[in-house]
Amino acid sequence: MPRFRLPCALALTLLAVALAPVAASATTIYAASSLSKVVPTIAPGNRTNFAGSDTLAFQIEQGAPADVFLSAAPLYAQRLYAKGLCDTPNVFALNTLTFVTPASNPAGITRVQQLDKPGGYRLAVGGKNVPLGIYTRTLLGKLGLGRALQKNTVSQYQKATDVVSTVALGSAAAGFIYTTDWYANTSRLRAISVPASAQPLIRYEACVVRRSGADTAGAKTVISRLLSLSGRQALANAHFGLPPKS
Repeated sequence: MPRFRLPCALALTLLAVALAPVAASATTIYAASSLSKVVPTIAPGNRTNFAGSDTLAFQIEQGAPADVFLSAAPLYAQRLYAKGLCDTPNVFALNTLTFVTPASNPAGITRVQQLDKPGGYRLAVGGKNVPLGIYTRTLLGKLGLGRALQKNTVSQYQKATDVVSTVALGSAAAGFIYTTDWYANTSRLRAISVPASAQPLIRYEACVVRRSGADTAGAKTVISRLLSLSGRQALANAHFGLPPKS
């Protein structure tokens, strides 16, 4: 009886398919926009949605298909935890704020205290309900500049990356951004010193989202990578602060 033979090219293709590993499903990461440069290096190959932490938390509350939530402030991760929508949050990174102008500094700003002059400058800041905006208002309060946002023309943004872009493009005379974003844009922005005593405590928290059909195992893997030696090194390389190892 004659033997059936596959064409050589087809046989090799079928063999390659048979031997190829089954691709793992990607985990969906909802993360603060200030993490957009570093998260893909720590947890590559996953789906990512970067936005303001308050926006992401609201979307998760409405049933968005997130598996893991990385918040730029404890407030939002803890809120989800209190509602039973995520597991116990873990602090995985720290940050500070930097006051910046465009690289050319056309307004000639040299001190943050100049914001106390009425009608002085156009500023870019985070919205009042996003972590960057909350931290900015805390910093200004500690400096005795609580009314600075009323004395200047202010544009508010929901994403930290939008504040960076607005100042870098010269659409604002100055703004408050995360120090990590300053390091990522040193050629476009000029930093102005802010007293260390005025810095708010900025903590990033991660939690596994609880929902029907969630990739819980994948979410735990992402968080393990964040907390691992290599993950902490990647965060440090991106100029994030590191919490003490638990």
